[in-house]
Amino acid sequence: MIIPERARDIGGHVVGRLLPFRKKRQIGPFTFIDHMGPAVLNSSDNFDVDQHPHVGLCTLTYLFEGAVEHRDSTGAYRVIQAGDVGLMTAGRGVAHTERTPEELRKVNNRKMHGYQIWLALPTHLEEMEPRFDYVANDDHPKWKERGLELKLLAGNGFNRTSALPVHSELFLVELKAIESTSLNLSDCDLTGEIGIIVISGAIQLESETINQNNLLYMESAKNEIQIEANSHLLLLGGEPFPEERFLLWNFVSSSKERLEKARKDWINKEFPAIPGDNTYVPFPT
Repeated sequence: MIIPERARDIGGHVVGRLLPFRKKRQIGPFTFIDHMGPAVLNSSDNFDVDQHPHVGLCTLTYLFEGAVEHRDSTGAYRVIQAGDVGLMTAGRGVAHTERTPEELRKVNNRKMHGYQIWLALPTHLEEMEPRFDYVANDDHPKWKERGLELKLLAGNGFNRTSALPVHSELFLVELKAIESTSLNLSDCDLTGEIGIIVISGAIQLESETINQNNLLYMESAKNEIQIEANSHLLLLGGEPFPEERFLLWNFVSSSKERLEKARKDWINKEFPAIPGDNTYVPFPT
C-alpha cells in the first residue's frame, strides 16, 4: 500500500500527515506521523504549541534541520537539535509545550524540517508513569553498508540496538543512499510490519516507483527494494498490537472510556501542569 502525505493545518502551521490513514491506521505501534517542512522561517514564523495533554502514547521528535524546545509536566526541559531524538512517554497523563528556542526566535531565514511521531503503548503500560528520554545525535548507532549511510534512531534493526528506551518491539532507521543500490529487507533484522517514508529521491518495489512524500507499507520485511542515489528514507515499524487502538484528539488508548475520561480531565483542568506555565490549549469543539 502506498500512503501519500495529506496537508493538515495544526494551529497555523501546515504539515504533511502520513498516519493515521483511512485504510491503514497503524504500522506496528506507529500511530501518528506528521512531516514538518522543509520550510524556511523568519522571526514572525515561530513554532509555538501551548500546553496540551497526552495519554497512552509516546511522542517522538526527530529533526533534520532546526530545533524545538520541549517542556513537560514531569519537569523535563530540553532543546532538541537536528539529529537528536526526544521521546516523551505520556502513560497515565502528561502535558507539554513545543516552542522555538529563545536563541532562534529573532533569526530570519532559518530552516525547519523533521517528523513528529506517536507510538502507542502496550496495554499493560498505557497507565505507566510519565517520563522523558533523550538521545543526542552523536549517541545513535551510525554505520555504512551496501552504498548506504544508516542511523538507528529507536528500537532494534540491522543487528543493532538503539540507545533510546522504548516500550515495545519496534524500529526506526534513517537511511541515505550514497549511490544507487538495492536492499533486501529480509536481511535487515526487522520484525513485524514495515513502513518506508521517502523523504527525498525514490525507491522501486518490483515495477512500482514510490517518490518523495509517500509512505510504502508492507505486512513484513520480506521484499527487496531498489533505492535511487541520493535518496533519503525512514524505515519504521514493528510488531502490531493484538488490540485495536482508538484516537481522540491527543489521546490514544485501547479503551474508548479512557479517552472520554482524558477529555473530561483536560476540560476540567485536572491534568498535571508544567510548573510556571499557565498556557492552555482548549479541547476542540
